[in-house]
Amino acid sequence: MSLINQIILLKKNNNLLKHEQLVHGVMLSIDQGILNRGDKLPSINTMVGELGYARKTIVKAYEELKDRGLVESKKLKGYYIISDETKVTLRIALLLFAFHHFQEDFYNTFRKDLGKRYHIDVFFHHNNPEMFKTILSNIHGKYGKYVIAPIPDKSLIPLLERIPPKKLLIIDRFLPISEKYSYISQEFEQNTYGRLVELLPQIVKYNNIVLFFDPASAAPKEILNAFSRFIKENGLKAIVKEKFEAGTLEKGNLYFCATDTFLWKVLGDCHNSSFQLGKDIGVLSRDDHVVKEIVLGGITTISTDFNHMAKMAAKCIKQGSQIRTIMKTKLIKRGSL
Repeated sequence: MSLINQIILLKKNNNLLKHEQLVHGVMLSIDQGILNRGDKLPSINTMVGELGYARKTIVKAYEELKDRGLVESKKLKGYYIISDETKVTLRIALLLFAFHHFQEDFYNTFRKDLGKRYHIDVFFHHNNPEMFKTILSNIHGKYGKYVIAPIPDKSLIPLLERIPPKKLLIIDRFLPISEKYSYISQEFEQNTYGRLVELLPQIVKYNNIVLFFDPASAAPKEILNAFSRFIKENGLKAIVKEKFEAGTLEKGNLYFCATDTFLWKVLGDCHNSSFQLGKDIGVLSRDDHVVKEIVLGGITTISTDFNHMAKMAAKCIKQGSQIRTIMKTKLIKRGSL
């Protein structure tokens, strides 16, 4: 049986809209081996002539097949089968900075809340603009939804706006993108400053505050701005270090780690020096994770709730709704201060 015959049979199903008849016809043809990966679908003009449906009906069906990740359109060549996973409702491209602990939390919750009928492909740009551009170029037009943690670079906005608004959800970092687009983002400067103010009674116990912040890393520059403002307004003794040198921890200091790379080095040196967290030295970290609840009695963190962010993202995708929200950060006090 041909694809056209499959669709003609489905015309008898009054419960299916015309474009749904085409979608189901293609999926049945894939399941039965009539269509295979790499096969070309009939052109829109051919389908109009064979079925008598309006051109917009055929286009709508082919676009839904693209959203499901079953079909890819090639410029000036037509539509081709690229997957046989017909039970997938939507194929999603998830583009993250890297697979850090907190982003692992986001992915696991996002995956769980969406369920098995949503297929997720994960990509990492590592805060590299060229890699970001290459990935976007390679995945363009191949997914029904794009969930992207962007590099905060305004020059990349036109590239993102090539994606239709209904298909793009910005997460994590904020970009001043068109109001047609959805986002669930963090705000770093004011939130970091506010949490530092909450910690002032604990912070003033320390002789010196050291911020480990590498400007070449993916750490938001707003954290440095917030720290500088907080130190200046409260007349505290502080220093910013771009690199960590083993054996340099000093008793009576507080160490604020902008990234986990610095945190693990500080904790390792603390262990080697037999310093007791919260007593001999203090440690403050960004971005919470289950490991930070238990390591060395617990690490105090300033963090966004990435599990909640993931739940909101999954709900937005399943409902097809628009969302534009800035996440609040919270202070999680533990024994390290």
